[in-house]
Amino acid sequence: MSTQEGVIKYQCDFTPAPPLSYEALRELNAWRRLMFITHLIGQDPNRYGGYGYGNISRRLDAAEGADGQHPFIITGSQTGGKPELGPEDYVVVTACYPDENRLTARGPIKPSSESLTHGAVYALDSRILWVVHAHSPEIWHNAEKLGVPITANVPYGSPEMAAEVRRLFVESDLPQKRIFAMAGHEDGVVTFGHTAEEACFTMLSYLVRALQINERNN
Repeated sequence: MSTQEGVIKYQCDFTPAPPLSYEALRELNAWRRLMFITHLIGQDPNRYGGYGYGNISRRLDAAEGADGQHPFIITGSQTGGKPELGPEDYVVVTACYPDENRLTARGPIKPSSESLTHGAVYALDSRILWVVHAHSPEIWHNAEKLGVPITANVPYGSPEMAAEVRRLFVESDLPQKRIFAMAGHEDGVVTFGHTAEEACFTMLSYLVRALQINERNN
């Protein structure tokens, strides 16, 4: 099937399946709630055409699959506006091929095209177990001042974005900073880490620093 969100098309081999247990999602759901409270994930009728924005994911298993894939659990398509998510709002991406704009998934809800960027990040290093894709005008507009690595102006969820993520990981201090801004994706910022704390606290710490810059400029 071909799915479209905004102007991005991607191929998704989706298999409907029962949701994961609440226990399997407890930690992920708690961190997603924090990202929603801080408006890093959400939905606003006055932003991005009214579409929900942002995703959080974690690797399904720390071990790499025999096929070299990194299956991960991610919030489903257009769930950003929900204050609370249930098991029916999460999907497992079983394989991701960013260079081909293609992924496979199973669960009660379809994944968004943001999943391709998550997959590209997981492929960077097997120690990366958590990824957050947020929308933060504060971080995004101050990315250069904050020293945040920035991709070229390419569409998110595209082969070009996957290539940019790999380039930054090799050519910049992205492995140490664990954050990058997407020049071609308004307000789009991604953080990652071995733990939820690394991924989410990195996002929050840069948000605090960006807010301080804005305060100085006012």
